[in-house]
Amino acid sequence: MELKQETPDLSAYLAADEAVDHEHPVVRRTAARLAEQAEDSYAYARLAFEYVRDEIPHSHDSGDPRVTWRASDVLEQRTGICYAKSHALAALLRAEDIPTALCYQKFDVVHGLVAVRFRGAWHRQDPRGNKPGVDAQFSLDGERLAFPVDPRSNELDYPVLYAKPHPAALGALRSATDLPHLWQILPTAL
Repeated sequence: MELKQETPDLSAYLAADEAVDHEHPVVRRTAARLAEQAEDSYAYARLAFEYVRDEIPHSHDSGDPRVTWRASDVLEQRTGICYAKSHALAALLRAEDIPTALCYQKFDVVHGLVAVRFRGAWHRQDPRGNKPGVDAQFSLDGERLAFPVDPRSNELDYPVLYAKPHPAALGALRSATDLPHLWQILPTAL
């Protein structure tokens, strides 16, 4: 699949916004702590991915009823679904000047992940969180996502790389009162 930038302006994939709030002190402190352990930007990206994947439980897996949507809230409250965890990873990467896009897949509902730009190309990464049957890994040499799509089941990879969260995903997060409510209003398509 050929990934397509929503905008040709690469600086858009470094910008902060209301969800990817990488200028927030919580994001900055977390990024600085991870950067101390990394010898280069690739190592930093891998550490940030593993931090979000492993240290911030997916709300559904943990049973946490809280709904987070801002990167800073995800990092502070240590919970989020795929969209929110993607916002957190994008913020951590953008805080260290690594172009990061938000992207999506369609299953029964829309699933969120990110793409990072290294070596002149975009590489999708899924910080959802591992569990039995799910083994997402940071990779620039072939995708290691949480869920491969099955086109025979009408599943698909959306090729667009968004600079900001898609309004359907962000709208669901912002309007949900709790996790059970969110499951009722998750978008089924973009």
